[in-house]
Amino acid sequence: MNSPPKMQGFSPFGIATSTSDPIVIQYDEFEAVRLLNYDQLSQTEAAASMEISQPTLTRIYKSALMKISQAFVEGNSFIIEGGNFEFEKDWYKCKVCFKLIDGIENHVRCSGCRRFGTEELEKLNK
Repeated sequence: MNSPPKMQGFSPFGIATSTSDPIVIQYDEFEAVRLLNYDQLSQTEAAASMEISQPTLTRIYKSALMKISQAFVEGNSFIIEGGNFEFEKDWYKCKVCFKLIDGIENHVRCSGCRRFGTEELEKLNK
């Protein structure tokens, strides 16, 4: 996995917040869905990208689709966390604009961050 997802999860719109615990989708399940559906890779290409066998990819993908379907049909939220993975870089998420940054030293102040002074911004991102 090259980078973490842009979001930590997903919540349904138009219904009261669910009282049940959110459904947990593992990072490898997110990555399988991203590669197969968003990037439209073949199963062979996606399995190679994740450095796993094609049958393992199929199991991970099926699990992800079941969880997403459950959340969609039942109106539950889901969170993305855990699993066995390693990012190629150290990633940070700005706590002001929520942008993913490949190293805190590479943070470029965008319009959302410009309303804060440098010291304030550094404190917020600690």
